[in-house]
Amino acid sequence: MERQLFTTLPQAEAVSEPSQHEDMSDQQWEYLPKGEGLKQMVQYIYHNKKLPETLSDVFTEDVKEEDIPKHLIPEEEFCSQCPGPVRLSGPVLVTRNAKVAMLTGVVTGISTYCKKCSNCGMFYRYQDWMHGLHNFNDQLLLTVFLCIFIRNSVQAHVSVGRVHSILQRTSHVPYPKESEFFHAYLHFEALTHHDYNFSCLKCGHHPPVVVMDLHRKGVFSVPVSDISEPHETYNGEVNSEDFWETLTMERIAAGLLKTGDRNPYNIKPNFEYWAPWIGRYTRKAPIVLNTEWQKVQSTSAQDLITEMDITEERLSDELMKLKVADIRKLCKACGVGTQGSKTDLLSRLRREMQTRTAHDKIFQKVWGASGGWAVILCPCGVVYSVKCLIRAESPRDFSDMLFSWKHMPNICIYDFARGLATHANVRRPEAMPFAPFEGRLAEDTEENLRAALSGTLTVGLPWLIEKKLDEDVSCHPVTGSSDHYALYDKFHESNSKDVRDSLRKIQLVPELAGSVNTLFSGMRKNNYFLNMMSPTTHMFFVRNILHIQNEEKKQINADKNPKGPLKNYCEPPKRFAWTFGYKENRGPERTRLHMIKPAKACWGKPLTRSQRKLVTQALSVNTDDEVAYVGSTVIKQKDFTTLTELSEVEGSIALSQV
Repeated sequence: MERQLFTTLPQAEAVSEPSQHEDMSDQQWEYLPKGEGLKQMVQYIYHNKKLPETLSDVFTEDVKEEDIPKHLIPEEEFCSQCPGPVRLSGPVLVTRNAKVAMLTGVVTGISTYCKKCSNCGMFYRYQDWMHGLHNFNDQLLLTVFLCIFIRNSVQAHVSVGRVHSILQRTSHVPYPKESEFFHAYLHFEALTHHDYNFSCLKCGHHPPVVVMDLHRKGVFSVPVSDISEPHETYNGEVNSEDFWETLTMERIAAGLLKTGDRNPYNIKPNFEYWAPWIGRYTRKAPIVLNTEWQKVQSTSAQDLITEMDITEERLSDELMKLKVADIRKLCKACGVGTQGSKTDLLSRLRREMQTRTAHDKIFQKVWGASGGWAVILCPCGVVYSVKCLIRAESPRDFSDMLFSWKHMPNICIYDFARGLATHANVRRPEAMPFAPFEGRLAEDTEENLRAALSGTLTVGLPWLIEKKLDEDVSCHPVTGSSDHYALYDKFHESNSKDVRDSLRKIQLVPELAGSVNTLFSGMRKNNYFLNMMSPTTHMFFVRNILHIQNEEKKQINADKNPKGPLKNYCEPPKRFAWTFGYKENRGPERTRLHMIKPAKACWGKPLTRSQRKLVTQALSVNTDDEVAYVGSTVIKQKDFTTLTELSEVEGSIALSQV
């Protein structure tokens, strides 16, 4: 017996498609697909009704009211699910009171129609964009131009709700309900053909240098008791493509449900089916790691050190940022004395954090509901991986993402690098992901430690400038090196428990630090509306916002380099040289000859006036005569003119250029 997939109003039956829209039958169907019928329709819309991502180039202005068709009929003639040419029914009226929301007002009195396959019972509705319209639920349609306007508003940190309010006040016309308006926009983004590639034009799919950080205030409310435990057979692997596709399906299904109906694609936060997003060319496979539940289940002493100590440090940092009044409230909530100075209060809280129960309680107060967003980005500020955390941040979360990458970066910059390196090496002792020196820049000898603490230690990483000719086994494809370092962007003297951490200290170039700060400051500006959403809506929207930001940065880089990327890493090599220890020559007293190396990073330095004069004189010689002497070495004109070729040169020639 065929399942009833729709509700019929009195005297409802299919009508044949007339030649004139004005001759449409007044009979009406209210189709309400359920169960498998709903999923079948969602799958069809998802795979066949995508909107091009470049619609902003097509619709540069809003549709004129007189150009909006009064009757919107699905274009399909035959069923896509049935074998053979099975013709669909004629167009059947769904409603004659649909509304089209525009940038300048609302158009009413639009008729929408559906068609039905008499064989399999599948419905087809109007879901085309050629008229500049986007159909949400047959009752509400948005113009594509309005959707693009909302998208740009969100990028400027203006919520969809505020856009709704602004439009209503400006046009003096009542718009549809705010919640319906919001879900209609998300429906548009779900059907836009975003590739979510998450890669940088300059860095390619496998950046050798990454920065990792946490957007801790990006949270959603979820009671711990509602989080289900994974099955005993769960090994930490989850299909990322399936998970994120389900979130998209949830947004599409919202346009086919009545208010209050359960969405079959909704996912409750859980440890077993909860995946990070990593660009499809950056990750090894659709199957990625998520072992977040082991933060709770782990009983190994070493695991407890790597899981818990690091979050204590992070909590200590965050507590330091709080005002005294807020710290007193936190002490009172935790049953700790509220008398004394800020230092006294912090000391009591740190002692209280030694137990897991108290630690979690303080975390909930300071951090928020969920654990925030763990983000991995390249030096250009393009996001490569994101993970919405259910519990407090841990090196485990970043290790999961790095282990899911096809090529692990050579340099990982992270505030708690020691915990990251320790955790990763404990999890995979046979591979030792962070080596040599356990991910430090140098061996922890007394001499190196003294130099590091005094700021005089210099470490050369030439493969960041030019790929190694003799590649290491299992090397990174960009650098040719198999070395992996976990480094700090700053040194937390107050919280560091290991003096060897000074060997992880680096100084970021201003552009790199600025890229990270810009990303997170922008994300913080969105918290006021993102944090009010349900978990899956929150996740869908955040990934969408980050993707659009990535694409905008790609376009900026493409405009700067119209011929495409010259190399597969970020900015000129000089940038890396300065980042990892080489210093600018700011005068004779600061020149250190042992820091000068025959590398292109040095060749790229601006020449002094006397150097330019000498080079001009040398290159002006018309014959292959002798032009200079370096010790007993004779330098000829061809030696200078071939310096830029990819061939070996005599070292003294290169040094003479500095």
